[in-house]
Amino acid sequence: MASSFVPAQVARLPWTLIFVVLAIGLFGGMCLFSAAGGSMRPWALLHFVRFFALLGLAVAMSYVRPETYRDFAWPAYGVVILLLIVTLVVGTIGGGAKSWLELGVIRIQPSELMKPVSVLLLAGFYGSLPPGEIRRFGAIWPPIAILAVPVGLIIMQPDLGTTLLLLFAAITVMFLAGLPLWYFIGGGLLVAAAIPIAYNLIMLPHQQKRVLIFLSPEEDPLGAGYHITQSKIAIGSGGIFGKGFLNGTQSHLHYLPEQHTDFIFPAMAEEWGLAGGLFLIGCFVVLFRWGMKVAEGAKGRFARLTAAGLTMTIFFYFAINLLMVVGLAPVVGIPLPLFSYGGSAMLTVMICLGILMSIDRDTRRNRRA
Repeated sequence: MASSFVPAQVARLPWTLIFVVLAIGLFGGMCLFSAAGGSMRPWALLHFVRFFALLGLAVAMSYVRPETYRDFAWPAYGVVILLLIVTLVVGTIGGGAKSWLELGVIRIQPSELMKPVSVLLLAGFYGSLPPGEIRRFGAIWPPIAILAVPVGLIIMQPDLGTTLLLLFAAITVMFLAGLPLWYFIGGGLLVAAAIPIAYNLIMLPHQQKRVLIFLSPEEDPLGAGYHITQSKIAIGSGGIFGKGFLNGTQSHLHYLPEQHTDFIFPAMAEEWGLAGGLFLIGCFVVLFRWGMKVAEGAKGRFARLTAAGLTMTIFFYFAINLLMVVGLAPVVGIPLPLFSYGGSAMLTVMICLGILMSIDRDTRRNRRA
């Protein structure tokens, strides 16, 4: 009976995903409202405007067929590369990296856009590769060439967090495509051997300090270890049910740095406690489970690899941010997706969700046919 009142195009939307995304975004807006001392400005109002506008974009993207995204991946790659080059020349510095580009009324981080684009390119490459070629060298060097240019440009900014997310998502697609395991073992050994070189020759002093403080934050609790120390205090002081909405002291008294972006989870945990943290984590688990189900049911290798790669892209945002705020990973400037304040990261995640919904819609369309 309900279907007679609800248009088919609306009824066929993935409402489980949409409700979960709404829960995350609205909860994030409430925390930003509290972090500003009970004010919609400067963070909550813009967060809500961006969130609903980009959610509408994601829903609109779901009506585009997955093949269209595959066909436009290379032009998008070229545009983002151009934006990265322009950013190195005339970009603005934020968080110690020259990674922001001012475009009139908007301010974007082009490196963020490379994450879904790289997943689409790699999924398209492996989707068209004959199965017999997957264990040959021709299956590894084109993806390395595709990634080398953007990774090099992002490292020059330098933005370690975005570089890691880009590489993790790419490695996920390559692993799921069926590349031999020894490629990943050998690559891991090479990375381990390159860490001392990267630390001494590539990392800036503030990035080196982040790594050292990650290993021993108590050595400088009022200096380089301040972020992690205050983050742990905020999370621990929340207890089971928190201090209550608008009652956080670490955030309101400005002890907690970057409380609206990278360290919004501790600000939330102080007011909502373990219960709020588990609710938020549960929402993300539902989101990831939905994404992997889309990958499992997708028709064709390209769609499966794309869905899995985009889901894991969002997962790496989530996992690295949580590991970072509890002191289990260095502070690398990764926001909590859909929850933190920030337009570029939210745009990237919504693009991922829009393509995922497109693949889901295409799968259900094929089943009905």
